[in-house]
Amino acid sequence: MRSSFLYSILAMSLIFYSCEQKEKIDLQIPYLFSDHMVLQQNEKVSIWGQYNPNDKIEIKGSWGEKAITQTDENGDWNLKIQTPKAGGPFTMNITTADSTIVLNDILFGEVWLASGQSNMQMPLKGWPPNDVIKDSKNEIASAAHPEIRMFTVPMTLSLVPLDDIKGEWLASSPETAGDFSATAYFFAKRLQEELKVPIGIIHSSWGGTPAESWASEASLRKLGDFDDALDLVKDPKTFEVVDNWFGQFPAQDFPETKEQWEQMDFADIDAAKPEFDDSNWTNIEIPGPIDLMKNGAFDGAVWIRKEFEISDTSSDYLLHIGAIDDMDATYINGEKVGGLVGNGFWNVPREMTVPKNLLKKGQNSIAIRIIDTGGGGSVDGPVELKNKDGKTINLAGTWKYLVIAEIYLGKFYGYGLKNSIESRPEVMQLNPYIPSVLYNAMINPLVPYSIKGAIWYQGESNVGRDAQYRRLFPTMINDWREKWQVEFPFYFVQIAPYNYSPDPASHVSQKLREAQRQTLSTPKTGMVVTLDIGDVTNIHPANKQDVGSRLAGLALANDYGKELMPSGPLYKSMSITGNKIVLEFDYAMNGLMAGEDGLSGFEIAGEDKVFSKAAASIVNNTIVLTASGIDTPLHARYAWRDNSTASLFNAEGLPASSFSTKN
Repeated sequence: MRSSFLYSILAMSLIFYSCEQKEKIDLQIPYLFSDHMVLQQNEKVSIWGQYNPNDKIEIKGSWGEKAITQTDENGDWNLKIQTPKAGGPFTMNITTADSTIVLNDILFGEVWLASGQSNMQMPLKGWPPNDVIKDSKNEIASAAHPEIRMFTVPMTLSLVPLDDIKGEWLASSPETAGDFSATAYFFAKRLQEELKVPIGIIHSSWGGTPAESWASEASLRKLGDFDDALDLVKDPKTFEVVDNWFGQFPAQDFPETKEQWEQMDFADIDAAKPEFDDSNWTNIEIPGPIDLMKNGAFDGAVWIRKEFEISDTSSDYLLHIGAIDDMDATYINGEKVGGLVGNGFWNVPREMTVPKNLLKKGQNSIAIRIIDTGGGGSVDGPVELKNKDGKTINLAGTWKYLVIAEIYLGKFYGYGLKNSIESRPEVMQLNPYIPSVLYNAMINPLVPYSIKGAIWYQGESNVGRDAQYRRLFPTMINDWREKWQVEFPFYFVQIAPYNYSPDPASHVSQKLREAQRQTLSTPKTGMVVTLDIGDVTNIHPANKQDVGSRLAGLALANDYGKELMPSGPLYKSMSITGNKIVLEFDYAMNGLMAGEDGLSGFEIAGEDKVFSKAAASIVNNTIVLTASGIDTPLHARYAWRDNSTASLFNAEGLPASSFSTKN
């Protein structure tokens, strides 16, 4: 009996001890809920977080509302609290039995999600010297708009949906606005000016990324196009072999500043010396891509070397290289003559002076260390030396090539000049081009933060896959709406004209623009056309003012009851009368007008589907097309080139979208 009693006492003590030792969870809320945040006005907004399982959570707002809930068995909680009409600042207290979180300087207004690739990511300060924002300095200097606030989601990747992301709400000022998304800022600025309410922007974008990276796995599985890629990244063996490979080599963190880039050392400087033996290096053709190896594409650092003959050393030479993607350090006979380091130089032509005292009659050497930070890496032509007398030495052709470092999971792994990478496995590394990884890391953590709608600027990275984009883009839009359980408005920017290919026969970006136009059949969508404000020589046009303003125009007309024209002319229908095609347009009720140089870019085709340039005229608010030699036209199209520009506008001065009546 005694031992039984002692056993019972011991058991109760253990239970008591176990309960006492049970780990407590501190009250936690996502970074989205923080000082200076903007919440959607006149809405039951969601607030969520974590605390001890089955415990009470109470929220009190200084505007007079409160809400109470209880955490579930895992400690998760989510409740809704009513917000008033636009205004502020207010405070919010989130209280438990033993702790309180106080959030200050809360505004109520209109909240929008801004997402996409580089043209949405591009900050108000631009990416000088090549990718700039029009009138950037003045825009930043006049950015004192404390009722415009932006939360920028850090660029993050994940194979599984995340619940939180770091970040902070910042009020617009000359000190902060330079880092704001320019497109989103100009969108918010017009809304704030016209609505006179606070505007909150949650900005989540990543340059160079395709649409499939921003859609959830479940939605992509419905399409079937990405099953193989999704299956591959779900297999743990995919990364195990690769992790073991990179574990052999010294690692450096990815640089954050220009100074850090310049200080990167891969124990490789000997490759610049003219006497260096590169006989066992691989041959490569320059100009051309530099990011390919036997077992797959990669991002990282390479050396390319070449010897050349020179007979006249009486004067300095200029070294011309079309562009180097992304950074370079260039050496002649072992001496550095130039190079560009930092962001924004991927498409900048290089020009460097080579002093005559560095050159010698006979054999000379050129060596270039190139760092490709992501996406395609290449050297463009021409590649040549030229002196003041016009004597030219062509350096194009076969060079020697060696990979010396590779980027993997945000670090550089140095191979150096002696390590062989013949046994390198095919690398599947976590990168922003993998389907669903950006949705997981940069969209899922935002759900279900109450938003009015979304704006989107993306498409360049899906050029060439227009048929797929016609299904993918609406799928992504509806995917987001399903996650938020709201059919919110979704407004997007049609990609701008750009010289993707010098050969007109290879132009395909207009087909992506057409896929975007056809996405307008998805309810509560709108599209901004940029045919008149693009830059065919720069994929990042400087005029983000009009882009943001036009996005705001869609919202003002469709969601805020403002009487204004929300869009340029959109192709509606076609009729054929004899040898004429007559086109009708939506958003043209007040009339059509030609650009300063008249109507151009129209083409028609007959049964043979061979398009010819058409004469176009405006007749009774329609476009009438004819073409010599086509007596029975069947098809029409407009601005059907990579680099087409606008020639047709409505009376409000907004450009018409490119289109084709032939599917």
